[in-house]
This record gives sequence, C-alpha cells and structure tokens, in this order.
Amino acid sequence: MGLEKLKTILKNEKTSKTLELRTPIIGASGTYGYNSEFENFIDLNCFGAISTKGITIEKRLGNDGDRIFEVQNGLINRIGLENVGIEAFIKEKLPVLKQKNIDFLLNIAGSTIEDYEKLAIIAQENDIKALEVNVSCPNVKQGCLEFGLNPNSLFELTRKIRKNYDGFLIVKLSPNTSDIKALATAVEQGGADCISAINTLRGLGIKIDYIGNKFLKKTVQGGLSGTCIKPVALYMVNQIRQAVKIPIIAMGGISKLNDLFEFILAGADAFQIGTANFIYPSICSNLAFELNEFMIKNNFKDFEHLKGAIINE
Repeated sequence: MGLEKLKTILKNEKTSKTLELRTPIIGASGTYGYNSEFENFIDLNCFGAISTKGITIEKRLGNDGDRIFEVQNGLINRIGLENVGIEAFIKEKLPVLKQKNIDFLLNIAGSTIEDYEKLAIIAQENDIKALEVNVSCPNVKQGCLEFGLNPNSLFELTRKIRKNYDGFLIVKLSPNTSDIKALATAVEQGGADCISAINTLRGLGIKIDYIGNKFLKKTVQGGLSGTCIKPVALYMVNQIRQAVKIPIIAMGGISKLNDLFEFILAGADAFQIGTANFIYPSICSNLAFELNEFMIKNNFKDFEHLKGAIINE
C-alpha cells in the first residue's frame, strides 16, 4: 500500500481510549453503504474506516417521495434513515466487514434513549470497537435532532450509552444550533471519546418550471450537504475545538486535498468524506494517495508531523 505515513490514532487523553486508523480518511455514514459496496471502485485499505448507514433497532423503510434533490454545489437528502435494523446488520452485514477486514464505525440512531441504550448493549456484546452516535439527523420525524440540540439531554444520552458500551464512542453533532460549544461540552462531559461534525444543515430545495401555460413546482426539505456547506463546517469544527480536548472527525464539503489542510487548521484530527462519494466514487482513495504523496515530497515523517506544521508554523 505504501500509506504507512497516514496512520492516525485518535486518543481521548483523559481515559486513554484510542481508535487506530490506517489513514485519516473515513467514508461518511449514508454515503458509503453497510460494508464493501465501494470495493469495485477503490482499494478499501485506503480508508481509515467506513461509517455504516445509520442503524436503528427496527428496520426502517425511510421517507416517501423524493429523497435526493440536487441544489447548487450540494444535495438535499431526506432518506429518513432507511436501514435493515440492528438484527439484520449483525446477522448479514457484520460478517462481511469481519471477513474482509474492513475497519468501521457503527453509526446508530434512535427515537428514544432506550433505543440508544439497547443499540449500545448490542454493540458491546458483538465486540464492535467504535460507535458513531447520530443525534442530529434533520430529516426524520422523531428522535435524533430532539436529543442533539439540547445540552442536558445530550449529556444524559451520552452518559447512558457510555454506561453500556466500553469501546471508542463518537457522537455526531448537528450544526443546526446557535451554540455548538455547549453541545460539544455536554458530549465530552457525558463520556464521549470523540466528536464528529458536522451533520447536514436544514435546507429547502425548490424547482419551478413553466410548462404548458402553468407553473410546475416541487419542494424538498431535508439535510443539505456538499461543498456549499464547507465554510459552516469549518466554523463549527473550530468552535468545537475551542470547547473540548477530545479528538474531532471533521466533515462538510470536503472534496480536495487543500480542504483537509483547512480542516486541520480549524481543529480536525481526521476527516469524513460524504457527498463527494456520489460524484467521485474513488475520492477517498484519491485523497489518501494525494495526502501521502504530499507528505513524502515535503518530508513529513507522519500525519502528526503534518498536523503540527499546519497548526504551529
């Protein structure tokens, strides 16, 4: 592979819990699949990990109607957390991840605190080494966002998941708040080892055509993602970094090498690539190789050396 320089270790200094990644590049939840769906496009070893589709207790069919709506420099999605449910994931998807030695974050979501507790227990029982807790999905009618925007609720939710799960705990934060520092602090105090941010922004897509002497109209409300949200993501990551000491996995509009450098300066320790996967299926491997080549060419001994240079020089 020749990507040894990209080895990344996310560490909660307070508890010494760690997550070791082959590279700092992670496929974001909802854009990759459950396990090996992208292996025809890329070498999966280029990933630090993949974050699975969001998994709930029961199987979900998702939302009716249009689920993806293209907007300028981005997408609005309202998938509605369609997924196979935790039982089918453990039975059908997890064996493939293990067989193919794919590192992954199990992304989980729920409608109640009890849902999250049950999912945490199942993850613990099945030796899943990293959870990414979705508390911030803007396109489902119940759960997720309700927890994700209230610091007290978020603290309590994180604390209860932590009580039932010993692995590396990541909480995915919403940008749809006026004070992301308070949310980040609640997560850290609740026992999370890492924060991933940002989830999608609330957005409305409108299409109007004038055909046959009448206006044809379509509107789609859901989560906005893509390069259009990068400035917001950079701001939010920087705000989170000012509030907490635990690692941050950054996401939001990443599509090229320089984006990684910008997010490092904002406070990121690793990256998730989301919407760009739909446009360039090989983007995660391309970014890993580009980053590696840059580090070799410019004599950076490892990823920590590169981060230090960006932050301190």
